[in-house]
Amino acid sequence: MRNIRSALAATAAVAVVAMAGGCAAAGSQQVTQQRARTTTTLRGQAVREPASSPDPFGISDTAFGTGLLGSWCRARPGANLVFSPSTLASALGLAYLGARGGTAIAMARALRLPETGKGLLAGLRARSHALNAAGGPGATIAASNRVWADPGLTPTRSYLDAAATGYGAGLTQVPLRSDPATAADDINSAISAATHGHIPSLVTPDMLRDDGWVLTAALYLDAKWATPFEPSQTRTGTFLTSAHGGRRVSARFMNGGSFPVATGDGWTGVTLPYRGGKLAMTALLPPASAGACAMPGAGLLKGLTARGPALTTPNPGWAAVSLPKVSLSAAGSMKAELTALGMGQAFGPSADFSGLSPKASSLTSVQQAATLQVGEKGTVGSAASSVGIAAGAEPASPRTVTFNRPYLMLVSDPATGEPLFLARVADPGA
Repeated sequence: MRNIRSALAATAAVAVVAMAGGCAAAGSQQVTQQRARTTTTLRGQAVREPASSPDPFGISDTAFGTGLLGSWCRARPGANLVFSPSTLASALGLAYLGARGGTAIAMARALRLPETGKGLLAGLRARSHALNAAGGPGATIAASNRVWADPGLTPTRSYLDAAATGYGAGLTQVPLRSDPATAADDINSAISAATHGHIPSLVTPDMLRDDGWVLTAALYLDAKWATPFEPSQTRTGTFLTSAHGGRRVSARFMNGGSFPVATGDGWTGVTLPYRGGKLAMTALLPPASAGACAMPGAGLLKGLTARGPALTTPNPGWAAVSLPKVSLSAAGSMKAELTALGMGQAFGPSADFSGLSPKASSLTSVQQAATLQVGEKGTVGSAASSVGIAAGAEPASPRTVTFNRPYLMLVSDPATGEPLFLARVADPGA
């Protein structure tokens, strides 16, 4: 079991899905990862996977992320918020593969899944492959997914096949029912290694006492800017915590660069590419008149995010930027926000996760923790989530965009639109 730590050591943002089941024996045993197959059983039917594109999943994961961030912001309008839509979507997606009936319909709607039929696994596999290929020199990104199960509660073969095909997730056994303390230690050790120590503990023995399964989705990001900021140009400035009479606080602003900029409906988006040209961050400044938790719609967001040649070819839509250095961290329950998005049935008595196991029941909790550090050299991010399931060039324009009031940050793969991290900065000095 201990070798899972080294197996996950290259990853960092972790999402955990815990599921409850019947009794099981003690002990901790790793089971060889299931190989992805071109023909897979999904919901009782043999599915031959066609070729697919990851782009629709990037769009759906972004819509899921902005919807969740908006709901979370309305509950905590003055707080810095950060999480990984991609990672949380992967963890909940692994749970979705075991959902049936109305539960599956509600989860698909909340997750904004673009495909729920025969093309689902092919699309998920293309999404995973694109995510793993998005890194390169100067931009490290690694993803890993895994199914943890109590030795007496092996998931169904069809579920394991689907998890391996869609997410590359293998199976590891831990004594969730008979020795939850050991199981928690094993899972937390893997999470700590995966997040490079940023999140040393996520689950507790008490959280696992009724659980029979844990699903993990891990993501690590360490990306350097294509054009780093000069530390000598970083200066102290004023940040207004609300566009409508908020507090004035001090922040350290990075200044300079020449970046693609786009505007629409009062929003301004500045895209900062990372080395290698595959990943980028888009800082999104809302209109001054917008509400505290305003979120751009899908069409507007696509227009504000530079892609392809726009990242490297200077044009009149380029500008310098004045962006705060931030070190964000956030943690909390996502149950209320997911319920608001329409996933309430998955938490209720009518929930159906029989595709994973006849003994699997309803979601009981969703917790997440994340960190995002943005500085002169680049960006480092880590995240962790847990879900419980019960048993039964020079700019052409001289202007500078100054992010001196609450704004959003989206770290993504511009080629597919896959959202790696999404954040709202309410107070960069907090």
